[in-house]
Amino acid sequence: MTKKRVFITREILPAGMKKLQEKFDINLWPEYFPPSTEELYKGFKHADAAVTMLSDKIDANLMDASPYLKIIAQLAVGYDNIDVKAAKERNIIVTNTPDVLTESTADMSFALMMAITRRIVEADHYVRSGQWKVAWHPSMLLGSDLAGKTIGILGAGRIGQAMARKTLGFNMKILYNSRTPKPEFEKECKAVQVDFDTLMKESDIVSVHYPLNEQTRGIIDKRALELMKPTAYLITTARGPVIDEMALYEHLKAKRIAGAGMDVFDREPVDMDNPLLKLDNVVVAPHIASASYETRSKMSEMVADNIISVLEGKGPLNQVYA
Repeated sequence: MTKKRVFITREILPAGMKKLQEKFDINLWPEYFPPSTEELYKGFKHADAAVTMLSDKIDANLMDASPYLKIIAQLAVGYDNIDVKAAKERNIIVTNTPDVLTESTADMSFALMMAITRRIVEADHYVRSGQWKVAWHPSMLLGSDLAGKTIGILGAGRIGQAMARKTLGFNMKILYNSRTPKPEFEKECKAVQVDFDTLMKESDIVSVHYPLNEQTRGIIDKRALELMKPTAYLITTARGPVIDEMALYEHLKAKRIAGAGMDVFDREPVDMDNPLLKLDNVVVAPHIASASYETRSKMSEMVADNIISVLEGKGPLNQVYA
């Protein structure tokens, strides 16, 4: 019997790759850089399943050119790069990788918070560049304490709640903004649900965990940033377009807020002329919140398991819906 065919748009970790190779014919895009639109069409043309990344644009036209396609397995939690409505209309299943990257993404949010509030990146550069001339001084590289401060969680899903839990050891007060109340979260973390404006005004740290949709796109804009304390920090491991980067730059440059830690940008990879990169009160990372061996291995297995289940007629394990 002819094996089913799977197109993979970037090499995934061995745990998932091995599962797919044992059952299917694999067409792997071998480059580190993503495939072009033309290469996507070539890869999808004969594929029964595809493993995709956030940077792959999967639209209705591509689906129409893929007559055998039964499942698109996204190696991420987010899937706004995929036209899920078009997939549903064509009976193509779309899956993602929830849960497995919750803790690693929250770890990254916490790491960015620590790095920017205690000026770790600045301090590293200070030492390496030979500026450390005096062994100790009372005002050298002063940062901000976290103990007893207020953290505002924008988007209290799995990752937002995990981030909040990590702050309990610092005895931080937790505010959150979410479409629905989270009574268990409130009980566990003594978290308080507030409206968006209240959270922005009262938080010492604003940690962004919103999904990207029409309601959240650009929600952290000039008006929102003006609500923040001048001593407050903004942390994001969500999606870049949630934040108006130019408004953020203006507020950071003028010291109207204290700093920002960013793992995501409106445009990725970030343009080297992005003015945020010129500021000392910003810590940046290249969208690596889930980049641990353990998490990426689990993600690779999850996409493989979804594809195996669907192509063997058992249905998806993690389907997303339009």
